[in-house]
Amino acid sequence: MVSFDPKADLVHYLQRAREALLWKLDGLSDYDVRRPLVPTGTNLLGLVKHVAGVEAGYFGLTFGRPFPEPMAWVDDDAEDNADMWATESETREQIVDLYRRVRAHGDRTIQELPLEATGRVPWWPAESNEVSLHYILVHVTAELNRHAGHADIVRELIDESVGVRAGHSNLPPGDRDWWVAYRERLERVARLSLRD
Repeated sequence: MVSFDPKADLVHYLQRAREALLWKLDGLSDYDVRRPLVPTGTNLLGLVKHVAGVEAGYFGLTFGRPFPEPMAWVDDDAEDNADMWATESETREQIVDLYRRVRAHGDRTIQELPLEATGRVPWWPAESNEVSLHYILVHVTAELNRHAGHADIVRELIDESVGVRAGHSNLPPGDRDWWVAYRERLERVARLSLRD
């Protein structure tokens, strides 16, 4: 279907990125959604917490519509990386529910303002912080897709589950043996580069 509504197109891709990220938590234990599986500590629940702050800022403060709930991890005096992991007292349900409320708040901003509406990103340099809603929709969608990609890798490290959404992996239809052989082939080719 051909769309002639730029805002609807932007919102469509924003929603797909949001859903892809949340879907990565499905079916996992609380331990698995918190596990830091790469040297920088990236974990699934932390990614959701991070994007809650991202969306609250870009679709809230930027357009003079601050999200009404405090998020201590985005304050100037917050510990470094406080937005990238869930503390012992923060549950999966709390963070996911917060993110859903942030999304609803952002959706109201998107719905109520035209793409040409301007705002200011307070944490960007003054000479480049005036933006349009159109620009912020593209920026946030790109950031969410980046983090959904992080989540895809982390989820694969947990249980080898991959894909962009339920029932759609976007990968060749190989079975486990095919993927093992494929990976071994790539490893052999990579090792050949050590000879140079």
